[in-house]
Amino acid sequence: MCLICDRIEMIKNKENIYFVKELETGYVVLGDIQKFYGYTLSLCKIHKNELFDLEFEFRKKFLHEMTIVSNAVFNVFNCEKINYELLGNGDSHLHWHLFPRRKGDLGNYGINGKGPVWWLPYELMYSDKYVVGLDELEKMKSVLSLEIDKLLGK
Repeated sequence: MCLICDRIEMIKNKENIYFVKELETGYVVLGDIQKFYGYTLSLCKIHKNELFDLEFEFRKKFLHEMTIVSNAVFNVFNCEKINYELLGNGDSHLHWHLFPRRKGDLGNYGINGKGPVWWLPYELMYSDKYVVGLDELEKMKSVLSLEIDKLLGK
């Protein structure tokens, strides 16, 4: 089983504290590490490696739901830009990384504050100092879930 499938099983078993909301094509979760405050992932319900592997109507819905989630992230986490990434080099199960970006959020790493999040040193990107407490996590999940519902017209 893959890491994303493991995370989905944790959601189904009510063991994933980062779970925000189930959508038709996937599951919305907050990132374990919040170096980029509001970092959110959308995990595809179907284990596929490539977008073109998804049935056409499911793929359209998956992409549409990702735009809804990214819009919600943008609205509630006060950012200037969203970076969208669907890499799959490490975990080939389709999943979107949605990174809220703010001016200067890369700090002083010789990259003039512009560039992809992956330019940060690994030890900074995944530092435990960016793990939010349970109260903050619950607040983040609540506002994101409400905003997704609002954008879906629920």
